Amino acid sequence: MATVGGITESKGSENSLEIDSLARFAVDEHNKKENALVQFGKVVNSKEQVVAGTMYYITLEATDGDTKKVYEAKVWVKPWMNFKELQDFTLIGDVPADQSA
Repeated sequence: MATVGGITESKGSENSLEIDSLARFAVDEHNKKENALVQFGKVVNSKEQVVAGTMYYITLEATDGDTKKVYEAKVWVKPWMNFKELQDFTLIGDVPADQSA
């Protein structure tokens, strides 16, 4: 049971279609806002927080030019209102060369 306001690990996030979809949404929204061409790679991790809806904290790999980078996206979802909004999209760093296969 999720604690209201507490941030918890998302269960099975690595292969969740919902989390994958939210990560792709975050990359698309970031690209629109920043006029960027970041390409989604994969979800690395995700956490969620019960607020008025759910706040998802998604760590993802994406390609910016020729470089694979790691970003953290914060997406707020209120399904009963058909509401989804990218709150934050932050570059964490480059993917280490030995992990970019």
